[in-house]
Amino acid sequence: MRLFDVILLALCVVGMIIGIYEVMAVGLGQAYFPIMMSLLFFFWFVYRKKSTEA
Repeated sequence: MRLFDVILLALCVVGMIIGIYEVMAVGLGQAYFPIMMSLLFFFWFVYRKKSTEA
């Protein structure tokens, strides 16, 4: 796993932690952005992992 992949995975985890905190603190409407950014980083990580395998 390359450094960029590790950074993407770390951003995914951090974004999800922030999103969960925001959901508990202010609700789902305010936490939409961090959760979606976390999912974007996760999908980007999976895409890069699949493209390097082939």
